[in-house]
Amino acid sequence: MSKREKLIARLLSNPKDFSFEEAEALLNLLSFERSDKGKTSGSRIMFVNRENNIKILLHKPHPRKELLDYQVKQLAETLKQGGLI
Repeated sequence: MSKREKLIARLLSNPKDFSFEEAEALLNLLSFERSDKGKTSGSRIMFVNRENNIKILLHKPHPRKELLDYQVKQLAETLKQGGLI
């Protein structure tokens, strides 16, 4: 099982401890590019897949490292709708 397959399987299992770093790694493996808006973006991070014209906005959690439940569900749903997983 590849790293990509493992991360997809983990995301789809809706874990309570899915970290921002895992989400970023998965998005990178799915050809997303991180698009920070400089100092004004704060903790909002945009990921863009130019091939499929999909944009995902994630709030980088702090001080914890895990995404909130709704963020994990939204991420999985967006990737499913885009046909990427």
